[in-house]
Amino acid sequence: MDDSRPARVPVDEGAFECPDVAVGHATHPSGGTGCTVMVLPRACPYAVHVGGGASSLRQVAALVPGHSVTVADAFLVTGGSAYGLDAAGGVLAGLEARGRGTAVGRMRVPAVPTVALFDLYVGDPDVRPDGAMGAAALAAARVGTPVEGRVGAAAAASVGKILGVERASWGGLAVATVRLDGGLVVSALAVVNAFGSVVDPRTGGFVAGPHDGLGGFVDTEEAILAGALSARFASSPSNTTIGLIVTNGRLDSDRCSRAAWIAAQAMPMCLRPAWSAVDGDTVFLAATGEVAAEPHAVGIAAREALMRAIVRAVTLANVPGSDGPGTLRSEGIG
Repeated sequence: MDDSRPARVPVDEGAFECPDVAVGHATHPSGGTGCTVMVLPRACPYAVHVGGGASSLRQVAALVPGHSVTVADAFLVTGGSAYGLDAAGGVLAGLEARGRGTAVGRMRVPAVPTVALFDLYVGDPDVRPDGAMGAAALAAARVGTPVEGRVGAAAAASVGKILGVERASWGGLAVATVRLDGGLVVSALAVVNAFGSVVDPRTGGFVAGPHDGLGGFVDTEEAILAGALSARFASSPSNTTIGLIVTNGRLDSDRCSRAAWIAAQAMPMCLRPAWSAVDGDTVFLAATGEVAAEPHAVGIAAREALMRAIVRAVTLANVPGSDGPGTLRSEGIG
């Protein structure tokens, strides 16, 4: 594949425009962790692709073939590793109060597939998202393009940790949208907290990763081949890149699954390496069902949008002159 080729679909970077889909952030006052929620307009079919070997998930029924729950009311991305999954309780309670969820007797139980990323090396390891933070993110959710950068679930995200957090770059959060003929819209939100380096497939150049001390970035894959992967890192599930994708296309859960697998190709295009044993790389894809859609077209559009969102996330987070996560830790937050 010629990764330097221009995109075959028009991508609007920095835009999130799938109709009636709301996104909200909650960020801890220290900036050391946070969470991000995406609220769907109704219960929608969805699918998940888990490529990484260290995922931390909650209420992800799409992973179970034949499960009776095949829809999602919202998605949640949270910091705090497995501890941060508690934030989902606040989102569930808030959605229940709005009358969302599957009727179970006199109750309603919302479906909120949730994924956590590990940010405990950068922020205060004793500060983790909880139900109150999840509820705050839900209360902040608005339709339209959300705030991007080091915010919400990406507040303490970092990239390129093979040489230690003191040499890493900041991770971040960003969005991108593709619009196709017939009114089809595909929007992606990326939260980038990768173990590896980040490449812009359009140029082949690194845009984030371990700093080499000369103003550039170390190629994590080359460092691994040279023997830099210590036993500590090889057994430490401390990274994750997440893609939340939503389309207004009409797809059932099986077609969402095919589109999600294609969309997930954005990760090996951008992350070197992707889907490692210490990453929880995960992609969710939901379809709100307003217009006709073909799953391969949705998947290709989603792949392009997610690729642009990943690159944009670390570009926004590492503005010229910004310090990396090691500096954050040295200031006493970690």
